[in-house]
Amino acid sequence: MLTSKERAELRARANTLDTTLIVGKEGVTQAVAEEADTQLTARELVKGRVLEGALMTAREACDALCEATGADGIACIGSKFVIYRFSEKCQAQRNETGRAKRKPTPASKADPVRKGARARRQAMKQQREARNAYFRQQAIDQAIARRQEKKEN
Repeated sequence: MLTSKERAELRARANTLDTTLIVGKEGVTQAVAEEADTQLTARELVKGRVLEGALMTAREACDALCEATGADGIACIGSKFVIYRFSEKCQAQRNETGRAKRKPTPASKADPVRKGARARRQAMKQQREARNAYFRQQAIDQAIARRQEKKEN
């Protein structure tokens, strides 16, 4: 089962895909299910389309294909649908090319501009505190000096 964030990421990846699976007027046949299985093994993410002559909706075709192939339905919009199934073959290819999925880096470590701005703000804050402490001490010293002058007079 996919989380909503994973599903959103897969939907974003599917936007650039071409439609490679077409469900015709006979609906989801054994041949269509086998082709979907082959494409899922090769690509993990498959975009399909249901022709107007078919007696089923894209949602029904997506559900039938997901049940037949063990895939997850990602999106159904109009007459198009997207299905996903994890493939060991694709994972092995990503590992070979060094494109295996890595953990996302936290925003604080990923953005050097933000990190530099934070360091500058911290430095300015320390300067301000030091300046305020200096003037506070000067005010205290002047008040002590005035009291001593009043006592002498």
